[in-house]
Formats: sequence, C-alpha cells, structure tokens
Amino acid sequence: MTDSTIISKIWNLANVLRDDGVGYGDYLEQITYLLFLKMADELNKPPYNKGLVFPKLKDVEGNEIADAEICNWETLSNKRGAELEAFYSQLLRTLSTEKGMLGQIFTKSQNKIQDPAKLLKVIDMINREDWNMMGADIKGKIYEGLLQKNAEDTKSGAGQYFTPRALIQTIVACVQPKPMKTIADPACGTGGFFLAAYDWIVENNQLDREEKEFLKNKTFHGNEIVANTRRMCLMNMYLHNIGEIDGESFINPNDALIADDGKRFDYVLANPPFGKKSSMTITNEDGEAEKEDLSYNRQDFWETTSNKQLNFLQHIKTQLKIDGEAAVVLPDNILFEGGAGEEVRKQLMKTADLHTILRLPTGIFYRPGVKANVLFFKNKPASKEAWTKDIWFYDYRTNVHHTLKKKPMQLSDLEEFVKLYNPSNINKREETWSEENEEGRWRKYTYDEIIARDKTSLDIFWLKDKSLTDLDNLPDPDILANEIIENIESGLHSFKEIMETINTPLEN
Repeated sequence: MTDSTIISKIWNLANVLRDDGVGYGDYLEQITYLLFLKMADELNKPPYNKGLVFPKLKDVEGNEIADAEICNWETLSNKRGAELEAFYSQLLRTLSTEKGMLGQIFTKSQNKIQDPAKLLKVIDMINREDWNMMGADIKGKIYEGLLQKNAEDTKSGAGQYFTPRALIQTIVACVQPKPMKTIADPACGTGGFFLAAYDWIVENNQLDREEKEFLKNKTFHGNEIVANTRRMCLMNMYLHNIGEIDGESFINPNDALIADDGKRFDYVLANPPFGKKSSMTITNEDGEAEKEDLSYNRQDFWETTSNKQLNFLQHIKTQLKIDGEAAVVLPDNILFEGGAGEEVRKQLMKTADLHTILRLPTGIFYRPGVKANVLFFKNKPASKEAWTKDIWFYDYRTNVHHTLKKKPMQLSDLEEFVKLYNPSNINKREETWSEENEEGRWRKYTYDEIIARDKTSLDIFWLKDKSLTDLDNLPDPDILANEIIENIESGLHSFKEIMETINTPLEN
C-alpha cells in the first residue's frame, strides 16, 4: 500500500466517524492509543524482540488482577462486539496508571468510539500495516496531517496548540540549532518546534552514533499541562523517531511557570498560549464559576504580574544557559504595555542581546485577530552595560494579507527574512530601508533610540498602509471580509477580557 493510500484511508475513516459525532480530536486520541499499542506489539516480535512488558487488567484501586487478560494489542485485536468495547475501556483505564511514557500517553484516556463495529474498523486499518518498518517521514506526515486537521476544527479549540509550520521552520532556519545541544519549549503543544529542530539538525549535519543518540533521547525538554495535547506531542515525537517507547517522558505535565526547576538549556523555542491573563477558575460562595488572576511570585522574575505572556518571557530568560539563544512568539501587548511590561523590556535588553523582531501578519493563526511577533535574543553574563546594541525589525505585517484557507502563509513568504537575518553572521546585516527606499521591510533601531521612546515601546512601524492611500489596489474582497471578521472577533475577545477584569472582586 502506498503512502498516499494509507493517508487517504485514515482520512476517510476520520470522516465516517465524524458523521457519528466523533470529532477529529477524539479520533486523533484513539488513533494515538491504538498506534502506540500496535507499534509496541511489533517491537516485541522479531527482529526487534524488545521485551516490552504490559500489565494485566487492574481493579479500581490500581492493582493487577491475577487471572485477568494482558493489556496489549494482541488481546485487543482479537476481541469483537460488546466484548471489544468493554475490554478497550478497561485497557485504557489500566494503562493510564502506568509509569513513564506509557502512562503519559494514556493519562485520562477514554473510549470515544462507542460503536464496536467502527472501533474494529480502526483497529483493522492499523493492524494491516507494519508501522515500525514504515519510514519516520511517512508516519510523521500522516500524524502531522491529523494534527493540522484537528487544529482547523475551530470548535475544538485545538488550534491554540498548533503553530503554523511555515513559521516554525522559518524560526528554526534562523536559529540553526547544533548537535549535542539541548532544546526546550515550556509550552510545547503538539511538538512543532521540536520536530522542526530535529529535521534541521539531521538534514544539515553528518551525525555520528553519539550525536544520534543524544538527538533521540537527550535533546528535547518540554512542558504541556493539557493531557490530550501532551499525549499527541509524545506520539508525534515518537513517530518521528524521537524518544523510546519504554523510556521516560521528556514532556513534563506541570505548569512551567510555577517555579524554576534549575535546568538550563542551549535553546528555547516557544509559542506560549495566547491569552493575556493567567487565571484559574474557582467556585464562589453563590456556586458560580469565577476566574481569579494568577500571579507567579518568583525571585528570578523581574516583575510579578498576572500577564501570562510576560511571565513566559521571564521564565524563558531564566531557562537559558549563559550563552543560550531564544526565539519566542509573543503578542503585540508585550511590545508596548506599560508598568510591568516596560520594566521587563528594559531588563531583557540590559541582560540579553535582543537583536531581532519579526512582526507577523494576522490571518496565520487559528485564533482569529492575533497580532504577534517573534523575539530573537541571546542570553549574556552579568554586565554594567546593556547587552542590546541594535534591534533589527522585519515588518511582515503592513500590506501583507493571509488567510488560513485561501492564502495560508508559506515557507517561501519568509525567505527574504531568513536571508536578511543572516544566520551565519548576524553582525553583518544590511538594511533594506533607507530614506531613498522607504518601502524596505528590514530596518535597524539603536538601543538609545528604543530607550528614548515612550514606555520603551518596541511597537514600531514605518511602512505606509497602502489600503489607506491606494484605493485602486485593495486586497481581494474575500481577504478584506476575513480581516473585518477577524477584527470583530478579536475586539469581542478583548471586551470579554475587560468584562472579566471588571467582574473580578478586588483584593482586600
């Protein structure tokens, strides 16, 4: 069976189940569980003979039942009808109590395919293939396709965990991670940054055995608090040949912002979740759900704030080794917000070399109306003088129009930025903007110019918006309509945040 036939078959079954009310997210979950079991079964047979041990069914207290059946692929694939559905549900509950990657994959797992006949179809489809013999690029392509489809299903909200792959690949092409270095992502979602970094390292280096082993088992370190997203990340990584099926999970389920765990990394690549406030939902005395702002009181932070994005930026700075590098996707408010925002910007420019900011257009994320930027900086040792000397801005927002479906952002759209970024020597750059060429998108501002700005604002634009001056060259009507919808939805979201703030009781 060809690669495209396998992909097509998986998609067709996804659509059949969707008609039964099983969304892409639920389908993706079940595919993850079943693929993991099938691949483990293959590894226990020749030529691998890995000797993976799976538990027997457990009782409600988590103890194995002496004469119960084993929770593995062989037992599951021989079941039929109501017996299949019952065993599958018990298997999921049992495996969720295991340790290591196995337990992480099956954490909070539930059977979402209630029709045993449909469940058997999925099992049979997976059973027909030898997944371990299949190339990592094929397996990865299948799973990444499912993840993207799931992100496009706007009702599920899964899009917030899926960063556009063209953007991730651009960031990695600028940072150019090296072998035998560690890479972290404190909000890793489905693992997009890890996979792009893995591909870059493999494609641009002749790796020896030690380097391959380090890349597979020691390079990547992440946090993801949402169990379903974490399991997808682990499966995505494993299908791309990262990690061991019986090894420890390198994705931590804890909130990365709670504390500094003391670990330091060579690179941090991240797109922290959108949403300005860190909050937790509580039930008040009247039994109503309320959101309470969360502030992380950490000694390593410059500022204590409930702004989630500022907290992630401070945390990422802490995570870096002295000479570590970071590239972080952050919303516009980080560039201009006063108070804590201004102090964080000043401290970042003082203690690190914030050398590049890529300004992104709307219409590229699955959450509408998001205005984001990528901040590139290098950590530095303590110094009396500020480490940031110049900040280079690339404006890929003004007069740029993208939509997720009709005109998604491609890797080729950011080729000019990568070239101008000049990864081989970022100290040798040339502006495309000048007084003679006012349409140049690549412009440098000195540290002194930035510090002199109101609130040390990094929210800088210089290009003229052609839609305001050239009415004969407006974007296509559907792009304009999409931008109007995005702006309205973004405005509504902002109003909701304001209302939540107004309705939050003041602290005594």
